[in-house]
Amino acid sequence: MAIQKIKLTIEGMHCGSCATGIQMMMSTNDGVKSALVDYNSKKGEVEFDDSVVKLEKLLKDIEEAGYKATPAQ
Repeated sequence: MAIQKIKLTIEGMHCGSCATGIQMMMSTNDGVKSALVDYNSKKGEVEFDDSVVKLEKLLKDIEEAGYKATPAQ
């Protein structure tokens, strides 16, 4: 088990519901332990088991939902 905690910058959110939707979408992936998204800061954080789900999959899911997420600097 390789637990990772990654901070994300998320572009394209227009309201708090966008943040809630992204958070719920990430949480439904097997291997995701927790996901938090904050609309005001345009940031998110996801904790996941890298042996079950890859960061690339999570980022692609967010992109397919109409947003752009990148690991925060």
